[in-house]
Amino acid sequence: MPTLFDPVEMGLLMLPNRILMAPLTRARATREAVPTPIMAEYYSQRAEAGLIISEATGISREGLGWPHAPGLWSDAQVEGWKPVVEAVHRAGGRIVAQLWHMGRLVHPSLGGGQPVSASATTAPALAHTYDGKQPYVEAREASLTDIARILNDYAKAARNAIAAGFDGVQIHGANGYLVDQFLRDGTNLRDDDYGGPIENRLRFMREVIEAAAGEVGIARTGIRLSPNGEVQGCNDSDNHALFSAAAAELQRLGVPWLELREPGPHSTFRATDDPAVSPTIRQVFSGKLVLNSDYDGTSAQAKLDEGIADAVSFGRPFIANPDLVGRIREGAELNGWEVQTFYTQGPEGYTDYPKRGEQEAA
Repeated sequence: MPTLFDPVEMGLLMLPNRILMAPLTRARATREAVPTPIMAEYYSQRAEAGLIISEATGISREGLGWPHAPGLWSDAQVEGWKPVVEAVHRAGGRIVAQLWHMGRLVHPSLGGGQPVSASATTAPALAHTYDGKQPYVEAREASLTDIARILNDYAKAARNAIAAGFDGVQIHGANGYLVDQFLRDGTNLRDDDYGGPIENRLRFMREVIEAAAGEVGIARTGIRLSPNGEVQGCNDSDNHALFSAAAAELQRLGVPWLELREPGPHSTFRATDDPAVSPTIRQVFSGKLVLNSDYDGTSAQAKLDEGIADAVSFGRPFIANPDLVGRIREGAELNGWEVQTFYTQGPEGYTDYPKRGEQEAA
């Protein structure tokens, strides 16, 4: 069986190891969603990851509802991303852009109007805005014209990702955002060709992938799903049936890699008692399967040994440990992360976590 430190091929991506950096919203862009120079330092510090999956990146103003998150719909954003990607490449790394439409989780003060979703529903809890947390508003059901426009936005963002130098794209289909809102029957109440039975609810996901792959090629296109448990009020009556069917559709499309966020009952972030769907997905999806959520080196290697995963993505450990790959290889102690600096705009808790040699010198 492979180890975490063996190379792996994911479509056109040739990765030197199987320790991936998960997408992590860090809120260091401008209000215009333009990446800033400090982001180049942050990502290049972590370039020894087998692959960096960028923080979730908006495909449009309508779809971006997180303060200071970056986008990929404007020329200024493309130009802002270029030095970030170049810095990663100079450091020997590989990076893909995660493409994001938040759907009903966009507050009007950020998206510029009433949010759009699979159906007219309202997310629970509160939205992050520039004026603090505020209640979500009811989304309107996406018309067929809306869907066509959003698919064009995905295509443009994918094209812009390649123009910025990214090595590929990942569709954000997880965590209760727009693709997930179309997939799950708790948020998709439609009675047209995009709603109802599972095969209809897969349609939007399929068309998003086709739109992105039409610009960058299917061999440079991945997707992230969160198949077990409710996320941000988004749930399904039969997650196993839905997501095994989704995986079979990804297999048919030739998607080369699929990342799954699968928390367990003791997860430190959105725990769930719903059982993992990855063993079932593994039976119908022959591409590379990447697992995520609460792994350390030992438990990650165990998933490779079981034949369930081909790689594992690490989130918060990569925030606090820019040299995470080396630390796992050596069995070194990990830095702890500082939650209070996850979404601030400065270098604290972003680019100032020490590497092993720096700690020893100190």
